[in-house]
Amino acid sequence: MKGKIKYYLKKPKSEIVKDLVLALAFGGVVALAASSPFFVSGLLKELSRRNKKTYNRQSFCNAFYRLKREGLLLVQERNHQIYISLTKEGERRAGRYQINKLSIQKQKRWDQKWRIVIFDVKHKQRIKREALRGFLKRLGFYQLQKSVWVYPYDCGAEIELLKDFFGFSNTELIFIVASHIQNDAFLRRTFHIN
Repeated sequence: MKGKIKYYLKKPKSEIVKDLVLALAFGGVVALAASSPFFVSGLLKELSRRNKKTYNRQSFCNAFYRLKREGLLLVQERNHQIYISLTKEGERRAGRYQINKLSIQKQKRWDQKWRIVIFDVKHKQRIKREALRGFLKRLGFYQLQKSVWVYPYDCGAEIELLKDFFGFSNTELIFIVASHIQNDAFLRRTFHIN
């Protein structure tokens, strides 16, 4: 089932899915009057207004209910209002659409563990390989060797997002959490950690 969800969101059949997920990701929660059983129509109007686009009503309803069925949308009724938001999984998947805004939040204290990304991507996919290098550099990783990058803080979710985004297999990109790197004093200086 997870593979099916992943494929659907990674390669949506229409822009409606992307627009709906992004609207909820950026806008947070959407509240609509619960007095009408046609609250999805209200959401359609709100999304059309925000994006200045028109959507086919049936396609929009299909996309909405599919995302809800897949567990990516949360619909709750409170105080005569319907609140529509992304679930945690929905937020994670929305990240695929926000890859250029990807960043790693630094922790206040280093947990004494190194995060290591190792990749071996075929030459025919060199554009993806170079793009991955660019992302790792922008995120603040240190290039230990040609395809070995190091970072001191938790970044597993971000690396998983990059892996999914580029479509790398488990053998092409490996994420390691290590408690020791031999002669790591230069890394500690590089990252300004003790």
